[in-house]
Amino acid sequence: MNRTRLGYLLVLVGVVAFSVNAGVSRLVLTNGIGAWTLAELRAIGAAVLLLAVILLTRRRLPMGRTHWPALLLYGLVGLGLLQSFYFEAIARIPIGLAILIEYLAPLWVALWARFVRRQPVRRTIWPALVITFAGLAIVAGAQFQGLDPIGLAYAFGASICFAVYFLVGERLVADHDPFVVSFWGFAIAATGWIVAAVFVPQIVAPWAVDYSTPVTLPVALGAVVVPIGLLLAWVISMGTVVPFGSETAAMRWVPATVVSVIAMLEPVGSAAVGWWWFDERLTWLQMVGALLVLGGITMALLSRAEHPVPAAIE
Repeated sequence: MNRTRLGYLLVLVGVVAFSVNAGVSRLVLTNGIGAWTLAELRAIGAAVLLLAVILLTRRRLPMGRTHWPALLLYGLVGLGLLQSFYFEAIARIPIGLAILIEYLAPLWVALWARFVRRQPVRRTIWPALVITFAGLAIVAGAQFQGLDPIGLAYAFGASICFAVYFLVGERLVADHDPFVVSFWGFAIAATGWIVAAVFVPQIVAPWAVDYSTPVTLPVALGAVVVPIGLLLAWVISMGTVVPFGSETAAMRWVPATVVSVIAMLEPVGSAAVGWWWFDERLTWLQMVGALLVLGGITMALLSRAEHPVPAAIE
């Protein structure tokens, strides 16, 4: 297979896996495990699996002291808080809408670059801003009365954390192996959650979780009963490390910005999972709004096309 085609295939594998992971995470969240506990378990599991990959491939693990302030921000906010806000959002509002809002991150990144870093940003950022929020108003407006405002707040919070992930991550992956950067990010996030579990009752320590709790899958999947531990294993492996590895590997043969633009299909895939598994439906007008949002976000992403972009982790 042509390497470029392989790169595109790997990106699509990542998109599908991340999209399915949104549905699996919703099942975990509605069966006794809180958003913060799930974020803790995902960070611990991902750190362990990424460490195994690094050791097997003999990658260089240490990073210089000068990078640790950025790593701490990347791990605690860009991965730790991002995941908890994301999980809180998909537990409270439709999956497709939650991820659509989260993916406003490239817009915030472009605006930050323009007004704070004073970096050159293409003029397409302004129509992108208008198109994105017009589309978001269409998507949310038709069902706004039935939406949980806390869920919306968490979704917007996740978009800010996702922007931090991009801004700090692009600096780190420019000089270091993406797998090593992600390992340290997840390890820092995991450490933060374990420490927080000592003081916050809502966060359950990993050893106190009942992994045998039965979960009934949606009717669309046959209503099979499985232990929640199996779903958690999916979230960590097939929902985190595998798609992240796929998108990172794809960047060897496909430009990082192109990978990120294709990754914009994830809100579409997640909305499809929400419809298939949970009967979360959008009207044709809301679908048009969603397409406007994705178009605007893509324009914002391309306004900084010359900058390195880390693979998204959802």
